[in-house]
Amino acid sequence: MSTISSDIANSLGLGGGKAADKKDASLGQADFLRLMTEQLKHQDPLKPMENSAFLGQLAQFSTVQGIQDLNSSVNGFANAMASDQLLRGANLVGRDVVLPSAKLALPSEGSATGLVAAPSAGIVNFDVTDANGELVHQFGVPATAAGEVAFAWDGTDAAGNRLPAGTYGIAARHLAGSGESSVLSTYVRARVDSVSVGSDGLYLDLDGLGTAPIGYVLRVN
Repeated sequence: MSTISSDIANSLGLGGGKAADKKDASLGQADFLRLMTEQLKHQDPLKPMENSAFLGQLAQFSTVQGIQDLNSSVNGFANAMASDQLLRGANLVGRDVVLPSAKLALPSEGSATGLVAAPSAGIVNFDVTDANGELVHQFGVPATAAGEVAFAWDGTDAAGNRLPAGTYGIAARHLAGSGESSVLSTYVRARVDSVSVGSDGLYLDLDGLGTAPIGYVLRVN
């Protein structure tokens, strides 16, 4: 089979000329079919394409068709999943969730709450800091055994004065009966204000805490 001339390739948008610059560099289904048709039209009658080569091109054509159908199916599935995830996330708006955070939001009334996972019986000591990192309050919660320990800060400072609503830092340290001390991760309760979609998934907009991936949620209240 003779080689396809450059003017034929350019007319198909497959050559290296200016026509090709206006199109995508990748071959689509229509381009592949047109190219194969032009090969058949311009082949040397004295050297026709061998059956094996022709069947090979048909197989390639089927592969291209299958890949395009698969891509369409996958894209449709991904779009459906994204829409479904957004709808499920919208159900969280106005509800409280528990998630890992070193900050907690103090409401204008009531307490800021959360939990830690104690490794054993003992006491869990909490340090609350303001926006400048200054210590404003300390309190302790007993842990009767290994497992979940809930805590609540009433929003007062060391003198018992109510502090303004806002975002505060929270740190926890476990002190076992043996005297061994260890730092614990804190999980705080926050209200979901809205839901947004990012390039890598769904995000929750939390009152006083900013945004967090939905995958961080440990519990929904």
